[in-house]
Amino acid sequence: MIAALRRQRTITPVLPREIAAHDGLAYSLWLPEPGVPVRGGVVILHGAGSCKESHHDYARVVLAAGFAAICFDQRGHGASGGVMDGRALDDIVAMAALLRRSLGDAAPIALRGSSMGGCFALLAAGPVGASAVVAICPARPAGLARAVEAGTLGFDADVPALPALLDGYDLYDVVASLDMPVLLLHAEGDEQVPVEHSRELAERFAAPGSRLIAVPGGHHRSVQHDDELQAVSLKFLERAMG
Repeated sequence: MIAALRRQRTITPVLPREIAAHDGLAYSLWLPEPGVPVRGGVVILHGAGSCKESHHDYARVVLAAGFAAICFDQRGHGASGGVMDGRALDDIVAMAALLRRSLGDAAPIALRGSSMGGCFALLAAGPVGASAVVAICPARPAGLARAVEAGTLGFDADVPALPALLDGYDLYDVVASLDMPVLLLHAEGDEQVPVEHSRELAERFAAPGSRLIAVPGGHHRSVQHDDELQAVSLKFLERAMG
């Protein structure tokens, strides 16, 4: 028993460099140690009814590979105030700008999002000037709009402002217009967003290096925290961002 206790190690988890708020948005900023070369930054977007802490595991993954990251609570989620409204995409652009201020304006920035966050990652990629996008089980804008109107997503939203924003986009046209590589990850057992949605999106890929990985089985949340698939997405970011 004593020998077993001696073999135990105390592990201190890596913590964000900064936890703060910007324009009502609570965020956590993850930066490599001073002197460590930074390869770029990743804006990490959570899904409906979730929060930034749910994706700190991925922030630690990219941080260990030399990338900076920022996670934030969308309005109406977590520690961010107010309700989610027509500023949703502007908020992502603002978080990307905040990350760039820590890295330098020339630093490449990627977006990684799950479900609602996957949809927003694709929609915001152009305005952000992203170098790459990882979208996990991305929701349809029209489906999100209907769920917001029905109040079934577990967060406070401005109706009709948020549905009006979402209804203004056709995700297939958006994907076809993107000039940066896109990685879609989707569980074939997803019970909320059918995998066929990502297969149809993949048919619109325009940028070289884009790909879809459809994973047998699983469910709507299984892909985002899978260690092997996190490693796959990291390799994708490394190639896309040089």
